[in-house]
Amino acid sequence: MRYVVTIAAALLCSAATCFAADPVGTYNVEGTNPGNGSAYKGTVTISKTGETYKVIWVVGGTRYIGTGIGNKDFIAVSYKSDADTGLALYGADGGNWAGVWTYAGGDKMGSEIWKRQ
Repeated sequence: MRYVVTIAAALLCSAATCFAADPVGTYNVEGTNPGNGSAYKGTVTISKTGETYKVIWVVGGTRYIGTGIGNKDFIAVSYKSDADTGLALYGADGGNWAGVWTYAGGDKMGSEIWKRQ
């Protein structure tokens, strides 16, 4: 019986670890803009859409919509708003995500951290 309990506990811990690393969820976002490094804050929501992810940021009243590909370790996202398009790449950092991004045609990168709500 002790053997079964140990295996069940190990499986639950593994499932919890995988869930914590999955990018699906809602996050507070903090970042810096490319070039001038000005700071911003907002929210980002990630949902699974088949083999891809739908990523929606709301920053300063502007909504950015993106499509991501990745797994429990990384996610790459192309995004657009009414005026901007770009590319972002994030790596898992515990239950949070950290990465860099740029505008389409840009030559500078900004940084961003997603903190799970």
